[in-house]
Amino acid sequence: MGTFRVNCHKPDNDDPDRRIQGLGGKGSTQWYRTIDQLISLIEGGDKFWTVDTQGNSVWIEVHVRKGRKYLKTESDGIEPNNLLALPVCP
Repeated sequence: MGTFRVNCHKPDNDDPDRRIQGLGGKGSTQWYRTIDQLISLIEGGDKFWTVDTQGNSVWIEVHVRKGRKYLKTESDGIEPNNLLALPVCP
């Protein structure tokens, strides 16, 4: 298990569930995981975080809407969505 910083996202590709496609970050190398891979990793105990537009560290959590799992940051009351505010992954 590990803790990883997320610093980019791949936007929705117009699929009906409207989820982002994945997230990425930089460690010793650039990494990218699909949304389903990330959900499995988080449910398995890995932790992912990012920095919101105010400069605060926020955890990324798994949530369920209409029976479909998706990711969002812990509630901070700030819009826009922290994950969508990240730059697009290369």
